[in-house]
Parts: sequence; C-alpha cells; structure tokens
Amino acid sequence: MSSRVDPVTGVVLAVAVLAVSSSGPLTAFAAAPALAIAFWRNAIAVAALTPFAAARRGEEFRGLVRGEHRAAGWFSVAAGVALAVHFSTWMPSVQLTSVATATALVATQPVWQCAIASLQGKRLPVTTWIGISLAVIGAVIATGADFEVSATALTGDLLALAGGLMAAVYTALGERARVTISTTTYTSVCYSVCGVLLLGVCLVGGVPLIGFDGATWLAILGLVAGAQLLGHSMFSFALRKVSATTVSLMILLEVPGAALIAWIWLGQVPRASALPGLALLMLGVAVVIVAGTRSRDVTPARAASS
Repeated sequence: MSSRVDPVTGVVLAVAVLAVSSSGPLTAFAAAPALAIAFWRNAIAVAALTPFAAARRGEEFRGLVRGEHRAAGWFSVAAGVALAVHFSTWMPSVQLTSVATATALVATQPVWQCAIASLQGKRLPVTTWIGISLAVIGAVIATGADFEVSATALTGDLLALAGGLMAAVYTALGERARVTISTTTYTSVCYSVCGVLLLGVCLVGGVPLIGFDGATWLAILGLVAGAQLLGHSMFSFALRKVSATTVSLMILLEVPGAALIAWIWLGQVPRASALPGLALLMLGVAVVIVAGTRSRDVTPARAASS
C-alpha cells in the first residue's frame, strides 16, 4: 500500500477531514442536550443504513440470528455499548470546554489503544512509549490550562479523554467483529445498539428529544451526513489507495480543522495557554501512529468516530 496520495484520493481525504472536523463545532452550535444529539445522529444513521445493509447483506444478518456469526454478533453489540459511552462522554465535552481542546483530547484514541495492548502483555516499541509520554505531558499541560479557567472546562477535558478511551475500546471490538462479517453488517448492529442505549439513557434521565429549533435539526443532520456517514465512507475509500498510517495521520487534521471552524463560525479563539499542550499532544499521537506501523502486535489506527 502506497503512502503517496494521487489527486483524486487527495480530494477525497480533504473532504473527509472537513466532514469530521465539523463534528465538534456542530455539536457546540446545536441548541440541544448532547445526549439527544448523540441519539439522533445514530438513529438517523441506522435508518439510512439498515435498508441498504439488509438488501446487500441479508445472509449475514440471518447468520447472526442462526448463530453462524455469533461471536461477531456479540463483538458488534459490545462495540455498540462502547460507542454509546464514547458519544455520552465526547459530545457533552464539546459543550463544556472549547472545541479545540475537546477534539484534541478525544484524538488520544491511538494512545489508549497502545495502553490497552500493553496491559494485555504486548510489547510496545520504545518509540511508542516516547509518543505516549509526549501525549500525556501535552494533555496535562492542556487540561492544566483549563483548570485555571473553570471547573466546567476541566470537566469537559476529562470527558473528552474518557471519550478517547472508549473510542479505542470501540475500535478494538469492531476489529474483532469484522473478522467474519462485513463492515456494513457490523455498522448496522453497532449503531442500532448504540442508538437504543442512548434512547434509554435519555428517557430515564428526562432528556428532551424533540422541540428543537430548525437550526439545531440542520446541525444534527449535518452531523449524520458529515462525520457519521461521509467522513467514515471517504476514509474507508482512501484506505484502498494509501496506507493506514497516512489515513490515521490525515485524521489528526480534524483537530486544527475543528479549531478553525469553531474560530470562524462560533468565535471560539483557542486559549494561548493551552496551545503548547495541544501541539505536544498531537505530536505524541502522531509518533504513536507512525511507531505502530513497525510493530506486528499493535497498529494503532485512529478511527473517525467524532
């Protein structure tokens, strides 16, 4: 797989980065509870994907029921649970802290994947540990800057870090599920489970699911069309043309992309005191991704789950 990017693939990657970069700003803009936004983006995605999946992968769905793909089915369900927790932490974080900080902290997913692999007894390259150390130091500096601002911003930072952890768990479970079933079938099951869980949390917690203004509904549709469908699809297409490392590093552009959109659209100027930490964090994550290509035990791919 080549690391060189042809013009068509370059355009595809640029559109994908723009799509996922819109996730944080759209969530911050929407005048609705974060959990309600998370539910609707999954529910609408399921409604859009399931008819296509049932028509194209009907035999796989029947295999899940008959037990032929029982293990993959359970991994898909578990991934849906992890995705629900990811959305329940990441999306509220965007409304509590700045878009730039929340997006950077949730991008620590590859670092969490390596930490999980280490706990499982897998040996990580020295370069990976250097990257992890840089990311941790950067996160401490960035969150420390927010601690000086307000407890609310610090809470948002911690939720974003938790979102990055759960994105790593979601990705690891998804990789196990897709060993025997297609991405389409896996996504349908995973998103459905995620949506049902988020609906239950909203109903139990009394979170309103309707009554939003037109701009908020447009923002939710933008999340579905952009980050949930277009971004994922474009990155999947790009993986046929370039290496996973190239795609993972391109996804990191979501951080400055989201910060730029939030600055222009929402007037969120990144705090100067947090910028050194965010830059160091991104450098650390990039080092982890590149180092992962040299290890057979763990290759930390950054999923566009924002």
